Amino acid sequence: MPMMPSERGRWMAVDWGERRIGLALSDPTGTIASPAGVVQRRAGKRPPIAELVRRAESLEARGIVMGLPLDGEGEDTPRSTECRRVASELARRTKLPVALVDERYTTAAALRAVHEMGGSRRGRAGDVDALAATVLLQQALRMQVLPALDPDAPDANDEETGDLNA
Repeated sequence: MPMMPSERGRWMAVDWGERRIGLALSDPTGTIASPAGVVQRRAGKRPPIAELVRRAESLEARGIVMGLPLDGEGEDTPRSTECRRVASELARRTKLPVALVDERYTTAAALRAVHEMGGSRRGRAGDVDALAATVLLQQALRMQVLPALDPDAPDANDEETGDLNA
């Protein structure tokens, strides 16, 4: 179920991290991405999927772009496998289209932007995560087609899903 640029509306991006999840939101026309905060993760706890669902609803998102942290060769990593499971769960719970987009180098681009503006990352990790989500979303908004997960499709990783009922 691919999404075309004219159908996009307001999209929320998710930059999935170990400690923080950066969020970004597009304008209603799906043209410009802006930082939309962070969600803190707690070590050893379930992924904060319910909070991401709440954020998508409160921000009136019409779709979600989930960063996919592939390795340098474009192969899956343990974190990208987790992201695929979370994306599938977000699609199921929100009934919104969820697109997985390669996020390699988004954090590096965000750090470079902070540095170029004369800033420091000291004490601004959340800002960097939200900016990385913004870079990811802006990249996705430039694409001609965003392949979206089918929220009604069974999860291909069901046996590995674990407890995502946060």
